[in-house]
Amino acid sequence: MIIGEAGQAARALWGDVFDTPGRVYGGGGKGGQFKMDPEELSAVIGQWEDLVDKIVEDGQKIRELAALSTVAPGKDPASGNFASTSSDSIIALLTQNDSMRKYAQDYIKKLKAAQSKTVVTDQDLSDTFKA
Repeated sequence: MIIGEAGQAARALWGDVFDTPGRVYGGGGKGGQFKMDPEELSAVIGQWEDLVDKIVEDGQKIRELAALSTVAPGKDPASGNFASTSSDSIIALLTQNDSMRKYAQDYIKKLKAAQSKTVVTDQDLSDTFKA
């Protein structure tokens, strides 16, 4: 369920993904562990990579918006405030977008590192049984 302005903004950006039951990956580990088979992990990495692509596209749109310098519609103080506030909002949105992109890219690196460890561990275990 989405509540409030932030929730409405998320829905406008990503659609109804928060209201649609989706596939839950992994689970089943003991003692706080999280287990996932290689196909599931690859699928999760793909979803994160798709999300990064969307974040980058949004960033390009925000940069285009920032390039359209915000000019006050009039010479009165209220118009000047409007232009200044709009500019500040665009800069904050760009900062937030950059932060989301970096977070998602770092998370993908961690998932890929985990995937590599899984492949190496699986190979080592396979070699043990072959011997």
